[in-house]
Amino acid sequence: MNVPAVLVVPASAAVPDAPAPDAPVVDPGQGVVGPEPGATDAPAPSPTPTDGATPAPTPTPGATPAPTPTDATPGPMPEPTPSDEATTTPEPTSTPGPSPTVATPDPTPTTTSTVHVPVWPSQPAVAESTVPWAVVLGALLVLVGAAVGLWWWWRRVGAPAAAARAGAAPVDGAPTAATSPAVATPAGDAATTLVLPPVTDAPTADGAVPAVPDAAVTDAAATADPLTARGDEAVRFLVRLGEAMVDAGAPIVQVNTTLQRVAAVNGLPEASVVTFPTAVMVSVPGHGTVQTAVSSAGSRVLRLDQVGDVLDLAHAAERGDVTPRAGLDALAAVVLSQPTSTVPRRAAGYVAMAAGLALVLGGGGLDVLVAAVLGGGVALLTTATRRVPALYQGLLVGLCAFAVALPVLLLVRTGWSVGLLAPLVAPLVTFLPGALLTTGVIDLATRQMIAGSARLAAGVMQLVLLALGITVAAGLVGVPAAEVGSASSQPLGWAAPWVGVLVYAVGVVLHNDAHRGTLPWITLVLLVAYAGQVLGGVLFGAVVSSFVGALAMTPVAMLAATRREGPPFLVTFLPGFWVLVPGALGLVGVTSVLGHSTDQAVTTIVTTGVSMVAISLGVLAGLALGAGLQRRLAPDAPRIV
Repeated sequence: MNVPAVLVVPASAAVPDAPAPDAPVVDPGQGVVGPEPGATDAPAPSPTPTDGATPAPTPTPGATPAPTPTDATPGPMPEPTPSDEATTTPEPTSTPGPSPTVATPDPTPTTTSTVHVPVWPSQPAVAESTVPWAVVLGALLVLVGAAVGLWWWWRRVGAPAAAARAGAAPVDGAPTAATSPAVATPAGDAATTLVLPPVTDAPTADGAVPAVPDAAVTDAAATADPLTARGDEAVRFLVRLGEAMVDAGAPIVQVNTTLQRVAAVNGLPEASVVTFPTAVMVSVPGHGTVQTAVSSAGSRVLRLDQVGDVLDLAHAAERGDVTPRAGLDALAAVVLSQPTSTVPRRAAGYVAMAAGLALVLGGGGLDVLVAAVLGGGVALLTTATRRVPALYQGLLVGLCAFAVALPVLLLVRTGWSVGLLAPLVAPLVTFLPGALLTTGVIDLATRQMIAGSARLAAGVMQLVLLALGITVAAGLVGVPAAEVGSASSQPLGWAAPWVGVLVYAVGVVLHNDAHRGTLPWITLVLLVAYAGQVLGGVLFGAVVSSFVGALAMTPVAMLAATRREGPPFLVTFLPGFWVLVPGALGLVGVTSVLGHSTDQAVTTIVTTGVSMVAISLGVLAGLALGAGLQRRLAPDAPRIV
């Protein structure tokens, strides 16, 4: 393939205008012999450049770019024949070559930057929720069923009653002479006082409110004018009523509002009320002097039947159905009343409460059994020490915590598959200050700073006492106290928490001597509270799930209180605090602090604080919503705040 022309082309193309070099002598037998000096002037014998020698300038320009060996260095493929086009276009075609390489990588960084922006470290609460969908469906059914039931009740009972009131109002107001002339002069409250005694006979037949005879009403009307004649009794009644409401666990804003209304009904509209968790003060100006009465409060814990009777009496006093003298006698009878149930019944109720709360906390079968047995032991211990002075109640709390923690930790130490959350927390259900802590946060949210901080301090102290007993038992057995919050490894099915709520409701009624008619309402409020908490956890996360539970249960408890046979607001409201579990979380957090698990302790305590704030905000929002529903559905019912 070594063609001699390859050697000839560069030699002749080196100088295009120079005379042609001596042509080599080609011998057919010997190849190229050498150049002849005379062959330059003899064009005839050279057959190779026959006609090409004459137009030598034409092939020489074609040969001039034929230094395509230089173009062969970048790319030897496209250069053989189209040398003329290659001479003019090789440099322009090579120069735009880098431009596509610059344009292609530019869009790629922009696409990668936009891909990385939406990547977030956390997903929505619905995506991260581990709640079984069967539980979520059950929660939806409970809430929808409660809403439909309340609507049906309003259609059947509330609407006809409202229509009857609307039709009867002009009849009572048009003929003024129909009312007593003695009633028309004093005030509208006095007129209501004379009309309402027949209405109070119905609740007194149920045994909720002590009977107030008609003579008491006439006595109140007769003595309503002079302030000095009954001022002492009215002030003392206000103080005693406030003390009983504080003992019942009512928020301070509810106590103050109720006492202000009772004072106005009894002819003391300028009375000033100052309430603390440990004291109640009432001041009444008149005749150039100020009469003030002070009483201690918060030293007793009332049962649910006592709470219901106190609130029924307060509502009757707000309407003016009870005179101060009759109210003092009724309060003394309620506060000093003994439990109507037997000790075994109350112990069985405590066992049911412990087992139900263990199911709600996600305990397994063995956890529930251990919690029930230890709950029975705590019930017997508290019954045996019920006459211990209040000064030594702190020792009783720590002793019960130690007595519960010791067997549970021993079971864990010996290898039993027992969780440490449900068996430890559930038997201590009556000592958990969930209601106290949440009520304190409600007081803070309603600008009752002293009362709120005092209740929070008392609740934290209760948690410290419980955690101290658990920590002592953990040190004795050798199990880290920081493991208290570990859940069971063998939880029951999705229906277990719902069954736990039902069992817990039965235990609340039995242990706290609530009236039997309150069981359906307490169960309804507890189911609504737990269903709201489940849905709140799915939608917003576990930290603020209690907000939805409190928001859902508060209007239901308020509407239940409007029924004639329904329990007062606090009777169904307080058990809802216990099932929302802020006290259990707080106990785990404080125990982790004492067990030197700082990270877990800080996380749990912060979670507990946020849960309490969420519950208080949910309660306030529920009160606003329930007040609107109450004004529309049952305007004659006693107002909560």
